[in-house]
Amino acid sequence: MQIAVIGLGKMGFNIGLNLLSKGHEVIALDQDTALVQKAGTFGMHPAANLATLCNSFSGKQVIWLMVPAGPIVDELLQEITPLLKKGAIVIDGGNSFYKDSIRRNGELATLGIDYLDCGTSGGTSGALQGACTMIGGDPTAYQVVKPLLDAISVEGGTLYTGPSGSGHFAKMIHNGIEYGMMQSIAEGFEVLQRSDYKYDFAALSHLFNNGSVIRGWLMELTENAFKKDPGLDAIKGVMHSSGEGKWTLDTALDLGVPTPVIALSLMMRYRSQMENTFSGKVVAALRNEFGGHAVVKAND
Repeated sequence: MQIAVIGLGKMGFNIGLNLLSKGHEVIALDQDTALVQKAGTFGMHPAANLATLCNSFSGKQVIWLMVPAGPIVDELLQEITPLLKKGAIVIDGGNSFYKDSIRRNGELATLGIDYLDCGTSGGTSGALQGACTMIGGDPTAYQVVKPLLDAISVEGGTLYTGPSGSGHFAKMIHNGIEYGMMQSIAEGFEVLQRSDYKYDFAALSHLFNNGSVIRGWLMELTENAFKKDPGLDAIKGVMHSSGEGKWTLDTALDLGVPTPVIALSLMMRYRSQMENTFSGKVVAALRNEFGGHAVVKAND
């Protein structure tokens, strides 16, 4: 199947490679021409602009957007919709706010274009080797692209979640849970770090990930981070927030659902920008491990 990927950043480029490895024809576009040329060397079809991209399809136009959430998505949709034919399918694989996805779906539906919101998890390695995808939107459009989503996801790692917005809503809550889990790991290791015992944090992380109740990918990433920098001395404990934790908290408040762990983990993200803590370093290191998110170096 032909599919275009717009946005060749850390996630988008790997999604393109994943699709390519499963036998799909990938058309690639990014505002960074160097990334487009690089995509060409891997076997993707580089597109010079949106018009070229849209004209490259021999059949149904299927567009995967992997650009930052917010106004950039709307600006891109304004540019590309006049170039799309009726029946085209646009998949937003980024972390868009679910209410924006519902609005965009309605706007594109009036033009005969289907808009699917796809929450994409698994970090950069998942994007390349097998992601976790949660998809909302028109069920008929979903069935058309289901083979693509099945191909790039791990076994059991893709789900049609329901009407428009449900995919990004599920991913928003996923990220809120992620905030709480990472904060708990970070706080535990700060207590260990402040104790009188001289633990090997990489070894302890490895232990926790073998047979213990708290084993899992985040603990594996904790081990990886400590192997690279045993005391996390090279980075500051600044934990940036992509926005989904706040959206989760705002939605929970709107629904009257108490989420104290997620709320406090979000507050700690903000607090980390005022004071350098070891727990902040752990979360910053974890975000870098799974998503390639930038860290603030200790000497900056």
